[in-house]
Amino acid sequence: MDDPRWLTPQEQRAWRAHLTVHRLLSHQLDRELHGAGLSLNDYEILVYLSESPRHRMRMSDLADATVQSRSRLSHQISRMEAAGLVTRELCEDDRRGTFAALTDLGWETIRRVARDHVAGVRRHFIDRLTADQITTLETIYAPIVDHLQRVRAGRAS
Repeated sequence: MDDPRWLTPQEQRAWRAHLTVHRLLSHQLDRELHGAGLSLNDYEILVYLSESPRHRMRMSDLADATVQSRSRLSHQISRMEAAGLVTRELCEDDRRGTFAALTDLGWETIRRVARDHVAGVRRHFIDRLTADQITTLETIYAPIVDHLQRVRAGRAS
């Protein structure tokens, strides 16, 4: 077995900086959402549902969108159902399919919390960068996201 291509010191610093930013930013945004009784995962699900037609998505599509296993999403939806934020609906076309749907309380919650959450994203991330850096970051991440989505779907080389 060949040795891996070890990271150079600069590559190691860049990789560790990426990991640290991701962890710290996720932790901070999650902490801020806890004041509204939500986790960052809850918020992400509410966003996807609020942006979907009829405020609902197939559970399988929602799992893919949020990069969660079907089982993990099911547990998450159960917790959110208990809080009155979402409900499950049977799919009329496919008896095996289930939708997650936003409740009135879920819709009120996302509308109430979104402003503060976006302010936090801006305060802790966007406003730390110049417009050119944001463009560069988008350019850098796009091929990585594309590659990892293909890997997840089993279509990567």
